[in-house]
Amino acid sequence: MELAVKTCTLDIPFTDMLDFCAAQNIRAVEIGTGNWSSAPHMDLDAMLGSEAVRAAWMDELRRRDIRLCALNCSGNPLAYEADRIVTEKTFRLASLLGVDTIVMMSGLPTGCPWDKTPVWITTSWPPETQEILDYQWNQVAIPTWREFVRMAKDCGIRRIALENHGMQLVYNPETLLRLRDAVGPIVGMNLDPSHLFWMGGDPIEAARVLGEAGAIYHVHGKDSRPERRMCGPNGMLDTKPIDQFRRRAWNYVAVGAGHGVEWWKEFFSVLRMEGYDGVISLEMEDLTMPMLEGHLSSISVLKEALTLV
Repeated sequence: MELAVKTCTLDIPFTDMLDFCAAQNIRAVEIGTGNWSSAPHMDLDAMLGSEAVRAAWMDELRRRDIRLCALNCSGNPLAYEADRIVTEKTFRLASLLGVDTIVMMSGLPTGCPWDKTPVWITTSWPPETQEILDYQWNQVAIPTWREFVRMAKDCGIRRIALENHGMQLVYNPETLLRLRDAVGPIVGMNLDPSHLFWMGGDPIEAARVLGEAGAIYHVHGKDSRPERRMCGPNGMLDTKPIDQFRRRAWNYVAVGAGHGVEWWKEFFSVLRMEGYDGVISLEMEDLTMPMLEGHLSSISVLKEALTLV
């Protein structure tokens, strides 16, 4: 396995970001193209429109011996046309750059044809939840994802790694495997431990289930932590914005500030046991730390854990 960086939260100019990665001996980057990423290190339309722009951009990576391991277009293409357009453009750019892995989210449909906003069903009662799920899966998600798969294959994409994020139709191994069974094995998971922690799951057991299915296509090195003073009386469901971290039941934290190096060592060991040999892509969203300090701290923990296995 190899350490990479998802660069969206490394909010410095493109060449400075690459210099930072090279100085930390990071030889792979995951680049956001738009949607929920501000895409600070890539202009998607400019890259699509000019071979010279693409060549100059890629030359900066080659000059530092850094490779582009994935493009990330996370958004909600099942509910919003603008997000779908960025997704399709990202597929086309992947073809032009020779990138075979896309990281994204499944998206989440509305609750019925006349609705305007996505609806995340997390309980089986009241009974109308089942009607909503039937509409979301069978009338929207599966037909749309079959079309995405066709487009991806036409663009030479071999893996679409869906992140197990909340407020998405695919948010855990079970829902990933349901979509995969319907649309084919080009779809796998971007396994992000931080989300499973707050949803009450076990990322190590998730790695075993996904590994048995050959469905781990990407891994985010990202941590989260329950805040006992808040989650004890209130539970882990929390709708307060992430910048209100003092009041939240859980927070995204630098790697190691939620789960120490021994946990990450076991996680990586199990990933290796299950045959995963891809990247561990750091995503640092700890708002309590300066940006560069949070990245350096996380890189240190991930390097130590990867060395130990």
